Amino acid sequence: MNWLKKTLKFGEKIKRLIKKRPSKVDIQNSEWTSCCKGPILKKDLEENLWVCDICNKHHRIDCKQRFDIFFGKNNYEILKTPTPSDDPLEFVDSGPYINKLSKARKTTGQNCAVMIAKGKINNINVTVGAVNFFFMGGSIATSEGEAIIYGIQSAIDNKTPFIMFTCGGGQRMHESPLALAQMTRTTLAINELKKNNLPYIVCFTDPTAGGITASFAMLGDIQISEPGCLIAFAGRRVIEGTVKEELPENFQKAEHVQSCGFVDSIVHRKELTNSIGMLISILLKNQSEVNSDINNETQGNNIQDREAS
Repeated sequence: MNWLKKTLKFGEKIKRLIKKRPSKVDIQNSEWTSCCKGPILKKDLEENLWVCDICNKHHRIDCKQRFDIFFGKNNYEILKTPTPSDDPLEFVDSGPYINKLSKARKTTGQNCAVMIAKGKINNINVTVGAVNFFFMGGSIATSEGEAIIYGIQSAIDNKTPFIMFTCGGGQRMHESPLALAQMTRTTLAINELKKNNLPYIVCFTDPTAGGITASFAMLGDIQISEPGCLIAFAGRRVIEGTVKEELPENFQKAEHVQSCGFVDSIVHRKELTNSIGMLISILLKNQSEVNSDINNETQGNNIQDREAS
């Protein structure tokens, strides 16, 4: 056999091996995942809130898993959020965007990457948003923007704090400027929440990057994070190439970002409900005291005005 036949035969062997490799869907539907000690049953990982008991890695979870952990199973209500028209730009790259969107919906069981739920923690009504990384990398497009704005408006209407579990790589370029516009729209919505004196708490989950970091993820009254979470805008290699310097090993990790003042606290997943519940109790109590002082001061001024007249 000459060298050409050997090369062709080797190439065919490689093709067969590649075809046998499991797809992303196969991996996601498998009973197994991997961590520091190698393969691990998802069932065992789920019992520990999807956190490795050896290396403490906080594995990515979807929105319903997040709500189950935060509120407790069946202790919350998922809100139906508006759905704008699909594929407004009729975008095509390696394939039609509408097909990718349909596949993501089928795989995740979600209509978009963001879900909104309402429930109680510490007997306080709260509205909570979460982003699912498994839905097109948690990217934000018009549907996601509408969901976040709907959640914030619901919080304003019901006078509840709003909690956002951020995740994702940024704006979805399949919708181009429409996706970028969600950075401004969500920011304006959060400003309205704050005008109504309602707490806005952000919890970073892995990874939070791009336009998500540059908009609603960095506007919390209090910013907390799960351990080891990636928090970034531009990628590490892009920054190193720009500043021409080697960056610290833990650069853009939650612990480093906290040391720079952009994260207030790093909280283990099992402590999130209690920690956020305590923070909300304090914020609402302080706000109540401020409102009481303002009312007392207003009443005092009214009495003085009447006496003067």
